[in-house]
Amino acid sequence: MQRHFARINAELGAPREPLDDRIVDNMLVGYAYVDALVGSGTDTFALGHVRHLLELNTLVLCGASEARRAAHAGHLAATEHRFYEDRAAGVEDVVEWYARHRDEPSWSRAAGVYVRILSTPQLFIEGNHRTAALIVSYLLLRDGHPPFVLSAENAAAYLEPSTAIRALHKHTATALIRAPLLRRRLAALLERYADPSYVCA
Repeated sequence: MQRHFARINAELGAPREPLDDRIVDNMLVGYAYVDALVGSGTDTFALGHVRHLLELNTLVLCGASEARRAAHAGHLAATEHRFYEDRAAGVEDVVEWYARHRDEPSWSRAAGVYVRILSTPQLFIEGNHRTAALIVSYLLLRDGHPPFVLSAENAAAYLEPSTAIRALHKHTATALIRAPLLRRRLAALLERYADPSYVCA
């Protein structure tokens, strides 16, 4: 059943510090895209569908504006190359991790994907936090849970582990120890702040 987001516009538009209008608009376009993916039953981690993850990053950066996409064509091309071709940073790493953990609880799996995207080297050149939050929302919605929406209430709790994750180098011995701990911490946060009022049937 397709999910339709509610309250997100109000939350994104009323944080402690005002967000740039373009960032808010782009995130709303991104949530709409997530909504469409869930409604169509698209598995973005299946062969042939990972392009949707790249599109979410493009939406975060450029929104639906063809003019902005044209103006930043070089950056988007470099991001696409990194996404598909970079063995250390690219999407193959994320997809392989997801496949190994497919049977884990939704919260843990979504948190783990977030860790793989945000830890160093990051999946995208720019916009990793916002894109990863959209992908987390997609994974949770697909499993029947509310999306994760950043708000004044959960911002500090969300940004603290995110900072630690960003500093983590995923292909190191340290990551083998720290990544599972950060994943459990983030999974608990996602579950704690799950708010069904963000969706309606």
